[in-house]
Amino acid sequence: MKYPKDFINKFVCGNTIDVMKYIPDDSIELIVTSPPYNLKNSTGNGMKDGRGGKWSNAALINGYSHYNDNMPHDEYVKWQRECLKEMLRIIPENGAIFYNHKWRVQAGLLQDRDDIVSNFPVRQIIICRRKGGINFNPGYFLPTYEVIYLIAKPKFKLAKKANAHGDIWEFGQECKNKHPAPFPVELIERIISSTNADIVLDPFMGSGTTALAAKNLDRQFVGIDISPEYCKMAKERLINPVSVVKQKVSTRKESNQATLFDYAEI
Repeated sequence: MKYPKDFINKFVCGNTIDVMKYIPDDSIELIVTSPPYNLKNSTGNGMKDGRGGKWSNAALINGYSHYNDNMPHDEYVKWQRECLKEMLRIIPENGAIFYNHKWRVQAGLLQDRDDIVSNFPVRQIIICRRKGGINFNPGYFLPTYEVIYLIAKPKFKLAKKANAHGDIWEFGQECKNKHPAPFPVELIERIISSTNADIVLDPFMGSGTTALAAKNLDRQFVGIDISPEYCKMAKERLINPVSVVKQKVSTRKESNQATLFDYAEI
């Protein structure tokens, strides 16, 4: 595989670290992504073993296609730090990574992801507040937000007037997407339009929301995902944005150790 001809405006299906190694240093100014949260590695019972409870209707009970979201925590942290290291290599001195993650309470203590992002150049934390939620645990208040770590190199600057947005954002939830953990398109459009980047990389592309947002804003994209089914879903969604509503995705629980698959061209 060669960059850029095998990457720009294409979905590359394979292990994200392996694929990113084909991308040269300092070549993509903006990375926007949300990795799997490792939710099934849990001290609670709902997501951990599928018994349900507050998670009984959650699509994530069935898992991701080609990834079971249940690594030992130390292994998960190591994997995510390796992903961020590759992302940081790819962006130039004026580049940035918008890395979305979820803080959780585990064994009665806050798991704030500092073990993942420590020693990376985190410039700011953006709070993404969602509408609604459920919490049956009397030990803490209902969680209603996730965070985006803005990991930026020294010369990164926002687009003109984008700094007026502030650091607390609220968007509606994506309800009609068959992917188990979709981003709202408006959220990604906010991020991309706040930069001057020509090309946007998403190393965990999923149903293709980042690609769709880039297309809506006349930017180019690179999408990576380990699941051939999600790559197919993303490709179809880019052609027909409502197609993802009808797309059926299997939930085979395979590990994230696959080597490079064939890529899907738009």
